[in-house]
Amino acid sequence: MTNITVAGTGYVGLVTGVCLAEVGHKVTCVDNVQEKINILNKGISPIFEPGLDELITKNIEADKLTFTTDFQNAYSRSDVIFIGVGTPENEDGSANLNYIYTVAHQIAKSVERNCLIVIKSTVPIGTNEKIEKFIKQHLENDVRIEVASNPEFLAQGTALRDTLHASRIILGVESELAKQILTDIYKPFNQPILTMNRRSAEMVKYASNDFLALKISFINDIANLCETVGANIEDVTSGMSYDQRIGDKFLNPGIGYGGSCFPKDTKALHWLSEEEGYVLRTIKAAIEVNEKQKFQLIKKSRKDFPSFVGLKIAVLGLTFKPGTDDLREAPSIPNIRLLLNEGAQIHAYDPVGINNFKKIYPREITYGNSIEEVLHEADICFIFTEWEEIKSMDLKLFNKLMKTPFVYDGRNCFKLDEIRNVGVNYQSIGRPAISEYKIKSQVGV
Repeated sequence: MTNITVAGTGYVGLVTGVCLAEVGHKVTCVDNVQEKINILNKGISPIFEPGLDELITKNIEADKLTFTTDFQNAYSRSDVIFIGVGTPENEDGSANLNYIYTVAHQIAKSVERNCLIVIKSTVPIGTNEKIEKFIKQHLENDVRIEVASNPEFLAQGTALRDTLHASRIILGVESELAKQILTDIYKPFNQPILTMNRRSAEMVKYASNDFLALKISFINDIANLCETVGANIEDVTSGMSYDQRIGDKFLNPGIGYGGSCFPKDTKALHWLSEEEGYVLRTIKAAIEVNEKQKFQLIKKSRKDFPSFVGLKIAVLGLTFKPGTDDLREAPSIPNIRLLLNEGAQIHAYDPVGINNFKKIYPREITYGNSIEEVLHEADICFIFTEWEEIKSMDLKLFNKLMKTPFVYDGRNCFKLDEIRNVGVNYQSIGRPAISEYKIKSQVGV
């Protein structure tokens, strides 16, 4: 039996480990935070991901999945080690590889048998070669190691499905042995396997994410122009989607992309290209468009409310997208920061993101337990996340509960014909504004 160890129990590492166990492998997951390991061994996931708790418990009980902080013991008996630690963004936009190198150093000091190290973390092109050289330089035992690239393509909120039913598996290898080992590991997944060299595999990950980010920024740019020329972005995207070369995915306009991948990966590839003497102009444009797009709702609201001082502002949705409690690069954060700085009173609701948001603003914000609670007597409502609970809410609540029902929807949650007759002023992204309520006093002046 192949002894598989996974380094890191964040989104990439944890989902990788659980899914490898689910298809029949015996997996040990390593992390350096004892508290996280303790709750994982109880079958509780430290991240919000639908279905993950159940699979953790199932595979622990089947003796196929264990969690530990004892990296030395885990790595010493490993045949294959997957590295799934974070590669956060540096101040200059480059990828921070400190966690990768920390694990690499631990592996070099611990491995006692021939071992294949597989990097699943998103890393700049050429990193696999550098890690392999680094480990070989620091090996303490006479063993043969090789590094392979195996990028992940999971999305938060659908991570289990994206891994267990992936569209493809990318293997970046430099030897037939590495190819055979990984092909055998992934055979139970019954998914298309594409084999290439390591640099190509590293580039596939960045090129895929950056293309999707570019598509989002493009449609947001078009949506903004639609508002100017009197077109409706929903009709435009519907017409575009029938072209099979374009499709209908990632054509939903909004207030920009967020999360742990798109912002970081676009900046990292842009930084890398400039370091190599080449400017990726399309990616640079996507980054610029996205940064400006985050504040489209503020821009719209300023025309109705020249000042936010003393206003009660209801915020619906805090996470960067539905189905996750992740706040990384969530548009809600810079918007709320701006509103607080301008004297607004923020009342916020999110189905799962409140506890994480309290780590950023523990006392400055009033957190509600329901949509109704935060809408009560509010002057303005901003929608930052398209949770199903928000999309399916009773639209009459805006007029019924708010002091002045001005709603600025950054995710186009509601159909225009449904909200047109509920007595609100409603603005969204790339669609005609609805003005059904008039300010009766100088609110916000």
